[in-house]
Amino acid sequence: MKRYLLHTPFNIYHFEAGEWQHPLHNHTYFEIIFILRGSGVHHLNGNRFDYGYGDVFLLGPEDFHSFDIRELTEFCFIRFNEPFSRILSLSDESKGKSIIETLLHIPLQSRGSLIREKQDKAKLLNLLSVLESEYDNKQSPYYEIVRDSLMRTILIILARKLRQSDEAGQILSYSDSVESILLYVKKNIYSPSKLRIEVLAEKFNMAPNYISIFFKKQVGESIKQYITNYKFGLIEARLTYSKLTLSEIAHEFSFTDESHFCRQFKKYCGVTPTEFRKRN
Repeated sequence: MKRYLLHTPFNIYHFEAGEWQHPLHNHTYFEIIFILRGSGVHHLNGNRFDYGYGDVFLLGPEDFHSFDIRELTEFCFIRFNEPFSRILSLSDESKGKSIIETLLHIPLQSRGSLIREKQDKAKLLNLLSVLESEYDNKQSPYYEIVRDSLMRTILIILARKLRQSDEAGQILSYSDSVESILLYVKKNIYSPSKLRIEVLAEKFNMAPNYISIFFKKQVGESIKQYITNYKFGLIEARLTYSKLTLSEIAHEFSFTDESHFCRQFKKYCGVTPTEFRKRN
């Protein structure tokens, strides 16, 4: 599967397409997809969703997708990496921080478009229009302040609609499902001891062999491979967008030491972390 990288912390990609040119792929970043015109089918993590004007999809790192376009479609993709998402959370009030972090780190594979009502679609499209206008005026000394405020507003509105759509008044109801496993993995990616198969099996009340079969059937890859891909996707983002030293990254992701981290990274990526950082 092709894997797309983001070479800036934040960008907006606005385009029209009569035919989707990209293969099934995933990312190392977050992506909010606005449908401004047209219709078709959005294939997201093995699910199929019809799309039309005003629909909004939110994808996180490792989500994989493609489109079947039925009629000429105008897309607008807002793309941002994890360090940027942390900036949005850290500079917000505690309640807003919690809402944004929850929205970005819950699995949304079975939700499709997060926005249904015409009024909400119009509201978000107006915010998008202002955001794009500011994006075209990046030389302004106020650009980042306005951009970040608009992004927080968009994300909080999406989180609010997701909360309101849940009958129990909660964002998601977790049980023995692949969504709950994905959320647990994302929350504990920095603690390898919590991601061992036997620990996962006990956590979700499944036999070790069954949880592996269940996960692979739902996601298309083993739990071990998913955890590895997700972890090294985050590490690639650290190397590309942060100034953290190799030792600091090794410590953050609980490698034994820098040498162990470098060996594992080269085994996964084919190059050393230093070579990867220079290339990106």
